[in-house]
Amino acid sequence: MTDSDAVLMAASLDEPERFAVLFDRHAPTIHQYVARRLGRDAADDVTAETFLTAFRIRARYDSERAGVRPWLYGIAAKLISRHRREEVKALRLLARTGHDPVAESWADSADDRVAAQAVSRPLAKALARLSEGDRHALLLFAWADFTYLEIAEALDIPVGTVRSRLNRARRKLRAATGVHSPFNEPFEPQQLPEGDLV
Repeated sequence: MTDSDAVLMAASLDEPERFAVLFDRHAPTIHQYVARRLGRDAADDVTAETFLTAFRIRARYDSERAGVRPWLYGIAAKLISRHRREEVKALRLLARTGHDPVAESWADSADDRVAAQAVSRPLAKALARLSEGDRHALLLFAWADFTYLEIAEALDIPVGTVRSRLNRARRKLRAATGVHSPFNEPFEPQQLPEGDLV
């Protein structure tokens, strides 16, 4: 039986080498997420810095949080914010050229790549125009597959703010692109724990 993230985090305080399991478990998806936001060149550095920061502050991890994954993505989001110019520049380049090397590596066929490029230009331009907070919330939802609660935990904001940011981002993307995509389709309300009022 494998240990949960929370057990590993607690154990890493006395046995620092246990933190390596958290790295092995979460680094690939964080790296992929950062690469989508900033490009492959920055992804290695930001991913490494995310885990270095997490290791340094692991004693401050609150086990009452939704989980280690949102906490790690929250650290990554703060580091991505330092690279805001690079992210906006990459989105604007994608908007001009329609070339997204990261998405190309995921596409299985030429038809998929052509369809993705047709949507990517207006979408990239619209994403570049979103506020940083709206872009963080939207991309955690769309690319990291986070729930509203996980986004709230990662960004340290109330769930109601997450809903507002996602709805505002969706409206702006739909107005800017007129294209149906996972980014601008209506968000389904998610089940919240009892007592969470939004």
